[in-house]
Formats: sequence, structure tokens, C-alpha cells
Amino acid sequence: MTLFIDVDDAARLFTQVGIRRAIREMAGYIEADYARWAQFDKSPRTANHSADGVIELMPTDDGQQYSFKYVNGHPNNGQQNLLTVMAFGLLADVQSGYPTLLSELTLTTAVRTAATSALVAKSLARPGATSMALIGNGAQSEFQAVAFHEMLGINEIRIFDIDRDASLKLKHNLAAFPDIDVILARSVKDAVKGADIVTTVTADKAYATILTPDMIEPGMHINAVGGDCPGKTELHADILRNARVIVEFEPQTRIEGDIQQLEADSPVIEFFRVVQGEVAGRENDTQVTVFDSVGFALEDFSSLRYLKDLAQAQQIGQRIHLVPTPANIKNLFQLLDPQPAKASRLRTVS
Repeated sequence: MTLFIDVDDAARLFTQVGIRRAIREMAGYIEADYARWAQFDKSPRTANHSADGVIELMPTDDGQQYSFKYVNGHPNNGQQNLLTVMAFGLLADVQSGYPTLLSELTLTTAVRTAATSALVAKSLARPGATSMALIGNGAQSEFQAVAFHEMLGINEIRIFDIDRDASLKLKHNLAAFPDIDVILARSVKDAVKGADIVTTVTADKAYATILTPDMIEPGMHINAVGGDCPGKTELHADILRNARVIVEFEPQTRIEGDIQQLEADSPVIEFFRVVQGEVAGRENDTQVTVFDSVGFALEDFSSLRYLKDLAQAQQIGQRIHLVPTPANIKNLFQLLDPQPAKASRLRTVS
């Protein structure tokens, strides 16, 4: 039997435990898996690009469990009132190959992306950070705001989107968190000025320049979430050249991240080295740091592990027959229960 978690189940899980706790606990699973980086089979995701967007598969395993995520990115979907990003995924037992969990991952990916951003920022942002600019106020923005408040104590969020309705939506939703002060900014430059942390989470599949060098101040941490496929960026290349850049899995980020703009040998640091204490996330309080986040399969592996544990603890989800279980494993045909066809004979009448 396979545990199945649909969108309603996932929403119930996160509501029941509370979104703050869910983000914090998922970050713990992600950090634990980065700490055992060498155990994972790693590869850049497989991507099928079209004029309208991209569909990707993200697989990995740790020798005991295997996972994959199916995820898309279609920036124009919003014009048809469709999500620009949606996902589902699977967790399986490596020894037998049998699936143990099939789950929605659209809502879960929003939680895991925010949890990863805040987890990395704990090492990269300067101590005592209290303010964040949030550029791009779409479906991911609330999760980012709550994650940074919960895990770093950020209590001032300056928001901006070219779609003002998106910003008003974000401000309305964050009213449920009265200890977060939400400020509507007039421009990107206005939002960024004086911020300790800058999060960019825009959706256009284009070589965009959301942040330029003149906006960057000493000591800022930039959480660049939106540049996550070939031909899609958010940061001016000179920001990256003058910053300490942290990535998830370098071979993938070179293809999809903001660093696709840079020379192939430009220096970057993989996050697992920070988790394992090999290098510091930040060297001093004036250094500019960038997390060039594209999303990596290990994080989805972690989120599926967490979701399965949480669903079992909360007794939420359904048991389904995703794999046949015939009484005789060599007789799969028996599951069809075919009825004997009536014998017929072609006769010739003379």
C-alpha cells in the first residue's frame, strides 16, 4: 500500500501543525539531509523546455529511499487563472523499488522553498537582521515572509510588485501575523534601501535585472529565488561578481541560476560545505552574500520525508493500491478477471 496525500490533505497537515512550525520543522529535515550530502546520488534536473515554459523531473536517492518531483514553470499561466508552478512527487523504497508515498508538492514546495531560503539565510545574513525587502508578491511571497520572521526574527517586510493587486493580496494575508510590519514600497529601489535582506521571487522567464549594483549596500544578504531556469535571471551580473555566492548544487545552478551569466570558473560555494562547518556562510558584517536558489532534488526528498512522517503522526492521508498485488506474482493477467468469450464459428451456407 502507498500513502497518498492530496492537496486537501497537505493543507490540513500544515494548518493543523501551524505554518510556522511546519516551516521550522521542514528546515530541520533539509539541514539534516545537507549534512549527509555525500550519501545522495546527485544530478541536475531533467528539463523539457517549450515556448510557454518548462516541465522538469528532479530525482535523487540516499541509498535507502528514492524520490522524484514533477514540476513545471509556465509564467503566462496566470493570464488563464492557472498556477505558474505546480508539482507532485513520490518517495520509494530503494531495496524493493516499491512506492511508499505519492503526494501533491505544489503547496509543499512553497513551504520547502521558504524553509530553505530561511535556513540558508541563518548562515549568510548578518547577525541582528530585522528588515527584508520582498520583490515579487506572488504565490511564494507569504511563505517567504513567514519563514524569515519565524527563523530569523525579521519583523519588517517591505514589499513591491509591478502588479499592485499582488502586493495588496500579500499585505492582506500577512495581517494574520500582527508581529510582522508590512510596508508597501513604491519601487524596487524604495523597498531595497536600508534592508538587511533582499528576497527576489519574480516569475518572468526572461533575462531580467530586478536588482542593479547601485541598489546594493554593504552587508546585505540577497535571497535570489526567481532565477531558476535557463534564460531566467533577476540579478545584474556585477552583483554576483562582487558577492560571496552560495548555491545548492553547482552543476545545476550553472545552468539555471543567476550565475548562468558568469564565467564557468567564477567562484561559488555549495551550501552543504556551510552546513558541515567546512566554510563560513559570511566572513564579515560588510560582505554582500547571495543565495542563488534554484531548488534542488535533495530538498524535495527532505520535504517528502517530512510530509510522510507528519501525515503518519497526524493520521492524515489515504492508503491506495498504486502497485498491483496479485495472489500469484507471475500472473498479472488474473487482475483483469476476463470473462470467457462465447465461442463463435463462421459457417458457410451453400
